[in-house]
Amino acid sequence: MRQTSAHMTPMHSRRHFAISLEQAAQSSPMLSKLVGQARESNARMKAIEPLLPLGLRQSIQAGPIEGETWCLIVKHTAAAAKLRYLLPSLEAHLRTKGWNVARIRLKILSASPWQSPA
Repeated sequence: MRQTSAHMTPMHSRRHFAISLEQAAQSSPMLSKLVGQARESNARMKAIEPLLPLGLRQSIQAGPIEGETWCLIVKHTAAAAKLRYLLPSLEAHLRTKGWNVARIRLKILSASPWQSPA
């Protein structure tokens, strides 16, 4: 039987504890910043939802915030085409709610023509 010295810790005494995302965010400035941006992006999405046509809402997701530019993720080009007409009013609405949004950028998730359908 092998003995451990006083400065060595036996393997079974080490414990790993799961922590919540909230706890992790509080202990890491970078993660805390990302969590804050995700919350703000989702809050912006909730603020503009009433201005979106019902059929368009399911095709749009909140995306990243980069300075004064907010990105919306759009499922297909047809939804993006409809959404482009609404961008000036959405940007103005967000500014009236206190967000510093100079521009909303669209990111389209359309499949590449070279990809086969799933």
